[in-house]
Amino acid sequence: MIDTFKRLHRDENGQDLVEYALIIVLFCLGPVATMKTLANYIANSFTTVGGTLTSSV
Repeated sequence: MIDTFKRLHRDENGQDLVEYALIIVLFCLGPVATMKTLANYIANSFTTVGGTLTSSV
């Protein structure tokens, strides 16, 4: 049993795949978080402009 764990600990097959998957996840989560923040900023801007136009008319 201990030999099996030692062998698995030394085995590096699939390590590159996991690293690439983590990099892809980071590249995907960054834009999603940025888009959500940007969407909130744009929505607030339209609300402000709409309120200003409503009060002006």
